[in-house]
Amino acid sequence: MSKHILVVDDSPSIRQMVQVTLKSAKYQVTTAEDGQAALDLCKRMQYDFVITDQNMPRMDGLTLIKSLRGIATYRTTPIVVLTTEASDSMKAQGRAAGATGWMVKPFDPQKLLSVAAKVLP
Repeated sequence: MSKHILVVDDSPSIRQMVQVTLKSAKYQVTTAEDGQAALDLCKRMQYDFVITDQNMPRMDGLTLIKSLRGIATYRTTPIVVLTTEASDSMKAQGRAAGATGWMVKPFDPQKLLSVAAKVLP
C-alpha cells in the first residue's frame, strides 16, 4: 500500500507542484489550503507524512505542527516545513515545535522525493 502524504499550502500552484511530484513516485496525496483545514483532516484520518508551509491564513505551519504533536497518533509522524522562510531563527522555532525537517522554496522535485523516501519507512 502506498504511503499517504498530506500537503498543506495556501498557494494552489505549490500544492499542485508538490502533489504532482509526489504522485509521480506513487505516493497517495491529499491537500489542504491552510493549517486549520489540515488539522481538521488529521483528526479524521492518519497520514504517514505531512508537508506544510509556514505562512498561511487561519493557522500557520508552526501552530499546525504543535497541534499535531499534541495528538497521540501524530507524535512521531514526519513533518517537514516547505516555506520561503530560511532564517536560522525560524528553523530553530520549527525544530522546537516538532518539525522533522525544513525545505526552502522553490523546491527541487528530486530533493523532495529524496526527503520523502528518507522519512517514510
